[in-house]
Amino acid sequence: MHITIIGAGAWGTALAMAAARLHPVTLYVRNAAQHAAMTAQRENRVYLPGVSFPPSLAVIHDFHSSVAAADLLIIATPVAGLRAVCEALQDCAVKHLVWLCKGIEEDSGLLPHEVVGQLLPGVAGAVLSGPSFAQEVAQGLPAALTVASADAALALRVVDGLHQGTLRVYRSDDVIGVEVGGAVKNVLAIATGITDGLELGLNARAALITRGLSEMMRLGVALGGHPETLMGLTGVGDLILTCTGALSRNRKVGMALASGRSLEVILSELGHVAEGVRCARAVRALARRHGVEMPITEVVCSVMFEGLSPRDAVSALLARAPRAET
Repeated sequence: MHITIIGAGAWGTALAMAAARLHPVTLYVRNAAQHAAMTAQRENRVYLPGVSFPPSLAVIHDFHSSVAAADLLIIATPVAGLRAVCEALQDCAVKHLVWLCKGIEEDSGLLPHEVVGQLLPGVAGAVLSGPSFAQEVAQGLPAALTVASADAALALRVVDGLHQGTLRVYRSDDVIGVEVGGAVKNVLAIATGITDGLELGLNARAALITRGLSEMMRLGVALGGHPETLMGLTGVGDLILTCTGALSRNRKVGMALASGRSLEVILSELGHVAEGVRCARAVRALARRHGVEMPITEVVCSVMFEGLSPRDAVSALLARAPRAET
């Protein structure tokens, strides 16, 4: 099986390295200078410095030839880049597509599968998600992911291509549940970073993660997802990792907000995409549209975009009236 991954950020590169332990892999790099550097250095020093590429990983700058070679085609861009890649693929003979992005398209409010369906109707699609820091996957440390698709044959193809050694891949047909978990957990990680940055303690962190999971499940079910999906790898699993892991970019954003720094400065220094920032307002808009109560998401948006101080945000959550837990 020949696997092509479009997008040479941290996660796309890491997954390409993992897949190359089993199969020949092509990693498409859009930026010419980055392509030249990665070809010469045999590593991605921008995002994963010090981790060398396996011999079966080829780095390529020709989009159409990389797509044409694929038995399994994977998009590894952020949500903001998904539409442009799908538009480029309209000129290619694409029968299936897998995407890794976690979020909601900011302007349209569409989930990734809706973007793909809008631009590439009739193409079999799958989302691959789960608790997975790119650096650890690139190093060959254990991780578990879920592939969700309405097309059982495509899900099995993804498992055949990626399940190996330290990387386990489970199957699901709940695309919505997987995508909602991947989007909302990033917003909740910003909230957790704020509580950690304010040094509110481990009790506060545990409470926020648990109540955040309730928000995630309410939205997921309202959109048609399954509760058991949100209690699995791509829901609670990814939520725990992103809210507590030192490598979490979204958690770092929250901690920096707690220190009083502006969002603009934080993002300019981060060097990576923090999807929770991009999709927070889209999550809030979806929740409001469907009548879903998401108070943590609401205050995260207020802190990032409306000038609410982190301490006042915490006070607003603590001042909410008591209620039944479920």
